[in-house]
Amino acid sequence: MVLLLATRMHISESQPEWLRARARNPGNLCNSFSPCNPGPTQIGMLNAGILNPQLLSLLARVRHTNALVIADRGFPFWPDLETVDLSLVDDLPTVLQVLAAIRPNFRIAQAYMAREFLRENARATRALFAKGLQGIPTAHEPHVRFKKRVPGAIGLIRTGDTVQYANMILVSG
Repeated sequence: MVLLLATRMHISESQPEWLRARARNPGNLCNSFSPCNPGPTQIGMLNAGILNPQLLSLLARVRHTNALVIADRGFPFWPDLETVDLSLVDDLPTVLQVLAAIRPNFRIAQAYMAREFLRENARATRALFAKGLQGIPTAHEPHVRFKKRVPGAIGLIRTGDTVQYANMILVSG
């Protein structure tokens, strides 16, 4: 066993060479000329699930009973609310696509939508949203009341959705 007095690190001879080299010279930063771990276990970029760093950061800060807004492209801008704008072109992404992406790692206790959504959209569109929100208690309230909830949210995700009143507020469980 090697004992490095300056750093008080104990490095076994059975450890990989890159780790022993790092312990011998702890001031040496990892870089492309001298990677700390060039092997297959090196952590790299995300390549599955949500890839957008701003969205990941926002989702990581949602706690129990916090609200998160997923909004269509026409939803008003809220200057005091952190907004992650994912809109690219019309209907890319949609509110339902974003909902599907965050559901696996986001426990939703309650959803709110505008009552006008039910009036302004065809049965097929309403059915798609019901399927996307399946298992989540969903309340439909007047759009004016819905918008009064928005300032209490931790953040807003803007989509390119063109469905009328597709906005939803999700309360974490």
